[in-house]
Amino acid sequence: MWKPFELNSMKNKGSIITLVLVFGSVFLILLSGLLGFILIQHRQSLQKVAWNEALNIAEAGINYAKWHLLHSPEDYDFEGAQEYADIGQFQLDIISPSGCDQAAQITSTGFASSFPQTQRKVRIKYSKPSLSQYAFLTDTNVWFGEEESLKGPVHSNGGIRMDGNQNSLFTSDEENYLCGSEHGCDPAEYKPGIWGAGQGQYEGLWQFPVPTVDFDLITQDLDTLKAEALASGIYITQPVDHGYHIRFNANGTMDVFRVKGVKQKVWGWNGVDWVYESNDIDNEEWQANYVLPVNCSPIFVENNVWVDGTVNGRAVLVAAELPEKSQKMKKIIINGNIDYADSGSSLGLISQSDVLIPLYSPDNLSISAAMLAQNGHVFRYYYPDWSSEPYNTYALRNSITTYGSIITKMFWTFSWVDDEEDVTSGYQNTDMNYDPRLTYSPPPRFPTSGEYEFLEWEEVK
Repeated sequence: MWKPFELNSMKNKGSIITLVLVFGSVFLILLSGLLGFILIQHRQSLQKVAWNEALNIAEAGINYAKWHLLHSPEDYDFEGAQEYADIGQFQLDIISPSGCDQAAQITSTGFASSFPQTQRKVRIKYSKPSLSQYAFLTDTNVWFGEEESLKGPVHSNGGIRMDGNQNSLFTSDEENYLCGSEHGCDPAEYKPGIWGAGQGQYEGLWQFPVPTVDFDLITQDLDTLKAEALASGIYITQPVDHGYHIRFNANGTMDVFRVKGVKQKVWGWNGVDWVYESNDIDNEEWQANYVLPVNCSPIFVENNVWVDGTVNGRAVLVAAELPEKSQKMKKIIINGNIDYADSGSSLGLISQSDVLIPLYSPDNLSISAAMLAQNGHVFRYYYPDWSSEPYNTYALRNSITTYGSIITKMFWTFSWVDDEEDVTSGYQNTDMNYDPRLTYSPPPRFPTSGEYEFLEWEEVK
């Protein structure tokens, strides 16, 4: 005989088991999902730690490279992988200095042992700072007038009279110097290392005394530059009367002209003596066309050189006669505007004696280059403001703009003033601009100074 209450009991038990199974399955699903989420979060946390460790390991590789180069500055043969502190390893890849880039490029890739597939890269440039980091550098006293504007760092191993405008630091190695008539002091008197009517003193932009920049250490080895030009660059020499005219072209070439005649001689004051000479081309003859050396080897001319045009590429032009004799040193003459075809172009001008602006220079002149006068001046003679020609037309010019660096052993000027400090010869307005690219990427073979240092740091993909 069936008992109805027992049937109901069995039905209830079956329902409970079903519910337990359903909710148990749901709970297990939720629990496994939660555990999976926790494991994922834990793994991501470990991966994030490994990501940070990889950067620290990469930087450890850079520090090792710094230590190695401080002890062996010329040894770049230490590429490869190295273990680091039992937590990973770094891989060093090195591009040694070349003619086109005087800085070494070092890439350090860091790997954490816990996640070897996680890596981070740090890339640095390592070199001595280029002297093209200065807008202006001189070994003597210098005076910047009211109409002169300088943008970029300036250093003098003498005193500085600053009456113009500046936007960067001026430094002098002099605490006090004897200011003479050439700086408007008559009679002569002692002045601070930097003085004048310029506003830089109120902006904290005048610092003196500071350590001297040793010009004897920064002079380029002209014999080495000549040897490089003979081996893989452009070497030009022939016994011509006046020299050569080099015109850079926007297509990455340069035309070379033989200067067969110069204009009539004129009187000019070079700061020490009156000289009777001509620095202007009268007639010339085309000689050759060259492609700029792709390896950035020097263009070396054993004669005087006139230069102008548009530079497409990275080049250094040297004018020098070797072996060096004081009475036969060669000069570079700015024949006209010098421009760059693009932001990757640069030009270094290295003269054995002077870098000159001639009498017949353009009324508005623009020069993009790093200019170095190893034993002379970067300047324009004082041409008298006489009523006769060509002085009446050309002695006084309007404006000159430089973009790059001026490095001059002897005193510099593009302008000459009278007792009332009015410009009577040269350029009435001077605008000198620093090219920041040249600090990290100077013209080929341009001189450096100081200790090796890291010039640039970046994390790369």
